[in-house]
Amino acid sequence: MLEPMVEELKARLVTYARFVEEMIRNSKHALTEGTTELLGEIIDRDEPRANAYEVELEEQSTSLIAQHQPMAKDLRTILMVFRITNDLERIADHAVNIAEAARDHLEGAPSGPDDELLRMFEETILMVDGAIRAFIGEDAALGQKVCETDNTVDALATAILDRLSTAMIRDPQSIPQDLATLKIAANLERIADLSTNIGEDVIYMTEGRVIKHHREEEKQ
Repeated sequence: MLEPMVEELKARLVTYARFVEEMIRNSKHALTEGTTELLGEIIDRDEPRANAYEVELEEQSTSLIAQHQPMAKDLRTILMVFRITNDLERIADHAVNIAEAARDHLEGAPSGPDDELLRMFEETILMVDGAIRAFIGEDAALGQKVCETDNTVDALATAILDRLSTAMIRDPQSIPQDLATLKIAANLERIADLSTNIGEDVIYMTEGRVIKHHREEEKQ
């Protein structure tokens, strides 16, 4: 009796994840095409919808635990959904920050984003997608791949920071647009970190391995 309810909960989580992922994709598309209207929709329309998804999932998770007192795998799955819901809510917040920064960028920039920022968008979107697929499929290998991709996103963020720091000194007029780009990159980096959290949780859930501390040592 409980299994169909847990599967429905997981399906709702996927819907939420796809919605949040689309917020990031739309920011990238708007930044590339110069469509500020789409950015306004992300900020004014999508953020409240993302918050509503979060509330529904948390209420459903809490209700399942309270009413059915799940054990073993069912309980672990529900608690995992609860954790991922929180991560997705934070990802949605960062997506809104990206849309706001993209709008600032478009207000003064004569050209669209550079290749490094576009690649950072793509890698981050793939991480969000991979983290959710890893959870649904209980795929530790995919969770590991998500964690490893975080290094690529970190390297891109560092490269963008180094390049724009020099550019702002050389051309002070570029500072507003460069700061907007840095804000976008910083928020993409945080989304990648949150996706990594999900990947680490999947590895722990499926294999009982804790890799968080090991990864922190590698990044120091």
